[in-house]
Amino acid sequence: MKKLFIGILFLGALSLKAQYGSMNEILTILEEKKGINQHLENESVDNKKFVLIKDAEDHTERDFIIIKGKNATYVEVFDDKATGESSSNVFTGDIIRKKNIISLRANMLENKKVPIPVTKTLLLTKQKDILYLIDVNTKDRWIDEASYSKK
Repeated sequence: MKKLFIGILFLGALSLKAQYGSMNEILTILEEKKGINQHLENESVDNKKFVLIKDAEDHTERDFIIIKGKNATYVEVFDDKATGESSSNVFTGDIIRKKNIISLRANMLENKKVPIPVTKTLLLTKQKDILYLIDVNTKDRWIDEASYSKK
């Protein structure tokens, strides 16, 4: 009985491995069609400003990432819809870029070190000559302000 059970598990594992291989190929093809698997190593993000706008019921959030060389500034602006007041947080830090992946670590809040830095892992993509940064954790899309303002 044990041998039969182990044999069934072994055959099941082989079929799962084959299914994983075909699913992986399908996902790779889909990513290439959508433009995720791009080669943008030569695309410069120096002196770029990326914008993200989120609209909630009670407030609007505008976030900015400004990249200058290896340094970065991350700005959060909150607009309260009820009172019309705005508040902001300005974080500074650095970035590391590996091919299409940009890692942001902002560890200073208005020139004071924070115990837990703001970190973002972003994927650089390009669609129709517009640069985007996609947050790999939240899937938020940050658009290049220069691309957005020329429309």
